[in-house]
Amino acid sequence: MDILPAIDLRGGKCVRLIQGRYDNQITYRENPLEQAEEFFAQGARWLHIVDLDGAKEGRPLHTDVVRQILSRLPMKVELGGGLRDEESIRQMLDLGLERVIIGTSAVSNFDWFSKMVHLFPKRLALGLDARGFRVASEGWLKETGGNLLDFARRASQLPIAAIIYTDIEKDGMLSGPNLARTEELVKAVTVPIVAAGGVTTIQDIKNLKKIGVSGIIIGRALYERTLTIGEALKETKQ
Repeated sequence: MDILPAIDLRGGKCVRLIQGRYDNQITYRENPLEQAEEFFAQGARWLHIVDLDGAKEGRPLHTDVVRQILSRLPMKVELGGGLRDEESIRQMLDLGLERVIIGTSAVSNFDWFSKMVHLFPKRLALGLDARGFRVASEGWLKETGGNLLDFARRASQLPIAAIIYTDIEKDGMLSGPNLARTEELVKAVTVPIVAAGGVTTIQDIKNLKKIGVSGIIIGRALYERTLTIGEALKETKQ
């Protein structure tokens, strides 16, 4: 099981949005590269990056920051936010990303997503962000009405790298993950599930490990120091 510390980029800074709300932001670090270096020094070998500005605008807007991190640190990096055409996907993969996360375009145009997955097998992850069972898109600004489990089952028939599942209502709240829904998702599909949203304590890590997720994304808990990367990594090896 992998531990993926999160860096969310907005205006060139390292921030967190509470429940995905652009009007409820906490700024943690002015320099995202320094934050990535700190995570690496603590033992992290994966990094989860979200281009929040890109998600809102529909195109990657922090390419230079991502390039800096990839050139300086021997980490596996996944990126989501604003990747809605083949050119953007190819551009970001060519930078050296391990995989890119497609959310909005997968939800709004599944045929296109299927085509991209076959062009880049095992290099694209599906970003499934949901409020309850309702899938959200466009930087969490829009609810599609689509059912989380139904969409996951459909996507799992494709050669995707993973499903990145975020419970929006839990994200940034330090209230623990949605264990019941995460477990339903793990049982519904055979592809790896990476869980995000609400992870706060070592007990959360233990609970998600028991469910069988392949990775855990941790954001605010690391910045608020309710959990450390070292503690999380130790638990994965138990």
